[in-house]
Amino acid sequence: MSYIKSQSEIEKILEGGRLMGEILEKLEKMVAVGGNAKEIDTAAEKMIREVGGIPAFKGYKPSRHATPFPSTICASLNTEIVHGIATEDKVFKEGDIFSIDIGMQWPAKCGEGQDGNGFFTDTAITVPVGKIDEKTRQLMNVTKKSMYLGIEQVRVGNSIADIGKKIQHYIDPQGYGIIRDLVGHGVGHKLHEDPRVPNYYDKELEMWEIRPGVVIAIEPMITLGDYDITTGEDGWGIFTADGSLSAHFEHTIVVTENGPIVATKRPSEKLPVEIDNSIGI
Repeated sequence: MSYIKSQSEIEKILEGGRLMGEILEKLEKMVAVGGNAKEIDTAAEKMIREVGGIPAFKGYKPSRHATPFPSTICASLNTEIVHGIATEDKVFKEGDIFSIDIGMQWPAKCGEGQDGNGFFTDTAITVPVGKIDEKTRQLMNVTKKSMYLGIEQVRVGNSIADIGKKIQHYIDPQGYGIIRDLVGHGVGHKLHEDPRVPNYYDKELEMWEIRPGVVIAIEPMITLGDYDITTGEDGWGIFTADGSLSAHFEHTIVVTENGPIVATKRPSEKLPVEIDNSIGI
């Protein structure tokens, strides 16, 4: 495992990311009043396997958990920030917001990557269910913009610390909460690699220089309230401690000499010109 990915590894990460972006866009369109998270999850696994990938989250077991994660997606509703389990009783109602966080190992068998399989990409989007109020819409817009501002910092010569610094300088004056116990991360050979990529300034991360071939997942998690968190009864779902709404957006980013490439870009997604002008490797 290496902080810097090779040309051949980058090519596979970019192709897997393209497929992941297409899948997430299809899942986004499925979210509707009366639907449920399990329906989205079943479709997600089917799509991943059809393109020759493996769900990255299903069966994942960090050391602190007694049981593996049971879903293909992390399905987080309203005050649930991340790691929500996709269940049938998680039903969508008018005015809800629903975070779909999804990862894939692709291709399933290529003789490379973790366990002799492919390479990992990771992406997330928060989706409105029907009509949402203006305060909630603004939370989503601000969270998405903060992700793009972070991505703009992923340039040769900067450090990982510059990403969180930019996000924090945008979010803090507006009074939203930046989740601190959950952060972005390196990705590629494994689902979670070094370095940590927080959404706030961490001076220690100035030592992590951004260089061509670096692959990271940037994922701001922003709340209408405070940044304190609590874990749900199932041991997986992470909620805001104060019961405030939370939004979550994420992309896998590849660093090139010419700037960042959004590997997991959705087909219809409009990127800011500062990112969209980046040239491929």
